[in-house]
Order: sequence, then structure tokens, then C-alpha cells
Amino acid sequence: MLTKLHIQNYAIIDEIDIDFSSGLNIITGETGAGKSILIGALSLILGDRAESSTLMNKEKKCVVEGSFKTKARKEIRSFLKENELDLEDDLVVRREIASNGKSRAFINDTPVNLTQLKALSSLLVDLHQQFDTLELGDNDFQREVLDALAGNGELLQQYATFFHQYTAAKKELQELQQQQLTANAALDYNQFLFDELDEAGLKENELEELDAELKLLSNAENVKQQLSAVYFELKESDQPIVQQLKSLSNKLHSLEEYHTMIPDLTKRIQSAQLELQDVADELESIDNAVQYSPERIQIVNDKISVGYKLLKKHGVNTTNELLAIKDSLQEKLNDILNLGDVIIKKEKETKELSHQCETLAASISSNRSKATKPFAEKVNNLLVQVGMPNAQIKVHIEKVSLNIYGIDAIEFLFDANKSNRFEPLRKVASGGELSRLMLCIKSLVAKKLQLPTLIFDEIDTGISGEAAKQVGLIMKDLSSSHQLISITHQPQIAAKATAHYFVYKAIKEDRITTSIRLLNNDERITTIAQMLSGEKPTAAALQNAREMVGN
Repeated sequence: MLTKLHIQNYAIIDEIDIDFSSGLNIITGETGAGKSILIGALSLILGDRAESSTLMNKEKKCVVEGSFKTKARKEIRSFLKENELDLEDDLVVRREIASNGKSRAFINDTPVNLTQLKALSSLLVDLHQQFDTLELGDNDFQREVLDALAGNGELLQQYATFFHQYTAAKKELQELQQQQLTANAALDYNQFLFDELDEAGLKENELEELDAELKLLSNAENVKQQLSAVYFELKESDQPIVQQLKSLSNKLHSLEEYHTMIPDLTKRIQSAQLELQDVADELESIDNAVQYSPERIQIVNDKISVGYKLLKKHGVNTTNELLAIKDSLQEKLNDILNLGDVIIKKEKETKELSHQCETLAASISSNRSKATKPFAEKVNNLLVQVGMPNAQIKVHIEKVSLNIYGIDAIEFLFDANKSNRFEPLRKVASGGELSRLMLCIKSLVAKKLQLPTLIFDEIDTGISGEAAKQVGLIMKDLSSSHQLISITHQPQIAAKATAHYFVYKAIKEDRITTSIRLLNNDERITTIAQMLSGEKPTAAALQNAREMVGN
């Protein structure tokens, strides 16, 4: 509930404060007095765009501040918590516009951005202006009205959660299927490359080792000759080097007692003898192992040839690089095989989510269908009440494919003259008809939901007499459970006010400014009489006004 509105330095308003009642607050005044300026100022704390041209005094900032009682509403407390704002039942929303056009917004003196301001304000105030009747022809608005009356709030939240999961899963499935198409196109080629490398049967560093083996095999005769010659000199000649070293070692051993260095030298000769003995044995082993084999040379040559072709084909230089390519191809082939399993799993998940969405959408649709008849009946009864006895509305629901709102396309159809030719509301209803329709519909929705403060800017355009009286009755009835603030030119509506405010122009320091005051009972009667008969009301008009206020 909006308890207080403070406006300073906005348009032709110098500074005003308005304390609102919790019921039906009516604002009247002559055309051009500044009634709509109040709504313009209020729009600033609802998040509308700010312009420096609205400043009355270009040297001072503009300030608009609204104080609200929230009655600890759950959605408001959730908003405050999510945005790390103080959890208070009383909220002060302020907007400041500097002379350079820059604006700042505050919630309980904490700076916020316009997105946050709009989000909170939508929970606090429902502002209906003259042009907002166009919204009535919008299919999204019509769906929201029907869902509100059908009590689909929680179901829609559940459905939205599943639908987002479903669309995400469906997108992932399509991406996986596209990956599979791309992978399948390369599958045969990758399989061929892998099989080629697999058939080569290469081991780590094998080509490099085969190169060395081929070099040895190709020079086997010379290698064996040289090995035998060295072995012969070490162990089998007339005076083998190993044997000579042994003899020299014995000679030195006999001299060890004559010089302290000789024992070490003897050990060194013995070590050399043993080392050369080992060398000779290994040379003999190598010599025995080296065998010239044309068959082996052919086998090695063939494998090296295959390996070199693969090196050239894949643009690498070593066996290990070829093996890395083989491993990479194996991973790609495995991924393609695994992708099929992933797709099957994702298809199952998508199907389950689709089923959950369809089940919830069917429940939502059923609720909508059940709500259409009582909704149309109540609106049609209210249309009679507001002076449109020949007008009728009905709801057309058409099944469509699954979407974020369910499986229904909703259209409000309207017949203004009992012709039984119903057409889409947006095409056939006039401005005055739309205004009264909007009031009827909002009054139904407001009773179903805990709507915020309702503000009507001349919703009564195009009506008068008994129709205006009935509009006033509807608004009065609605104000018993909701705060209403309405700008009106209709005395029948003004007479139903809980609090009646009068907007007028005054001269202050040689400037015309807008002011507002709360009328007492006598002033209300006079003002309503003036609305009935002009600036100087007749006695009959005054009596009529008294009766209207009294009733």
C-alpha cells in the first residue's frame, strides 16, 4: 500500500506531499491542473526513464519518494533477500534526477539500479493508464488473466522449470546428433587410418631400432672380421694381451715389499686384466650373435619401408609420433561409439522431460478450460453493470505445440451488439469499451490474486451517467480489499471515494505551480456539484452531490 508520496521540483510541481488512504483514493481537478503530472512523477519510482527537461528548477535536483507498507508479503521479502536489501515491512523508494539528467534510485536509502527498481515496483504498484487498454488485446495479457483466475500459478512455475530443462536437453540432443553426423562422415576414413597403423604392428622406437639392425646386418661380414681380430689379440694370439697383463701383475706382486706404491699399481694392472677379460668375452658373444641373414635383411627392409611410408603419410619423424596418432584415432573411434550411448541416454532424458511437460501442460490447459465459462459470465455481468448490456466476451482456446506457456493459444473474442459474431477483442472493441472491459477484468483478477496498489489514470474515459456510477461501485467494492488510486472526471466515481484529493494550480513567486489538497466532506460536495453543473453549482447540483456522497 502506498501510504505517502513526496514530489519535489518535477514539471510544474514545486513540492507536495500526499498521504493516501488504504481504500479508494480519488484525484480530481480541472483539465491541465496537473493530475497526470502526478502519475508521471509516480512513474519515476516505478522505473520509467528520467529526463532533465522535467525539472522545474534547473538548479535543483528532482526528488520523488514513495512510502509503502508491504504487510510482509512473501514475494517482496524474497526480492529484498535476493538483492541483499534490508528486510523491512515499510519501504521507502526514492528517485533523484540531477540537473544534468543523471538519475539515481534508492530502496530504503540503499542505491539500486533501474532493473531492481522496476522489479520491486511491479510488486508494489499496478499502474493503468489510458493507453494501457491496448494491453487487453494482447494474447500474453489474456493468457495471464486466465491463468490467474484458473489458479495456475504454482503449476506454471513447475511447468516452466521442466520446460527449460526439456528445451536444454532437446538442444543438447540435437547438438549430439549433429556431432554424430559429422563423426560418421569421418568414421570410415579414421577407421582405415587406424587399421593401417594397427596392421603395421609398430612398437615403441621400433623403426629407429630396425634402422640400427639393418646397418649391422648389411655390414655383418666386416663387423665379424674386426671383432674376431680384436678378440684374437686379447685372448688367443701367441702372446694374448690378457695373459701378458696377468704375467706383469705377478712380477709386480713379487716386488710389493720393496715399495709402498707397488701394491696399488699391482691392483690396477689386475683390474685392467679383468676388464679386458670381460671385454673379450663380450666381443666373442657379439661375434657369435652377428650372423649375416638375407632373410632377416628382407624382413627388416620391408618393415622399415612400411614404417617410412606411414611417417611420410602422417607428416611425422618418429615411431612414437605414429603411435601417438594411432592412440588419437582410437580415442576418436571410441568417442563415436560412446556418442551413440550418450545419444540414447539423452533421448531417454528428453522423452521423459517432454512427458512431464505434456502432463503439466495438460493440467494447466484443463484449468484454463474450466475457468473460461465462469470468467466470461462474470465479465458479461459486469459489462451490463457498467452500461454495456449488449456486449459479450468469450474465450477461445486453441491447442498448439508445446511452448513456454503450455499447449494453448488464447484469444479473447468480443461482440459489442449481440450479433453473435465474435471477433478478436483487439480488432473490434472501441477505446471506451476497452476501458470498461479492463476495469471489469482487473476487478476479477484482483479478487483472485493479491495484486499491489491499483492506480487508474482516467480509466473512465468515454462513459458517464449510470455507467459511471456502476464503475464507481465496482471500484468501491474493489477498494475494500485493495488500495485504489484513480484520476477521474466523473462525479459518480468521485462520490465513492474514501479520500478525495483536488489538484489545482496556484501562483508561487510569480510561477504557476501544481498543488493538491485532501478535501473535507463539504469541499467534496462542492467539488462534485461543480463536476455536475459547472463552476457555480446550482442548489439542485449541490443536493444531488450530497445524495451521491451520502450513498
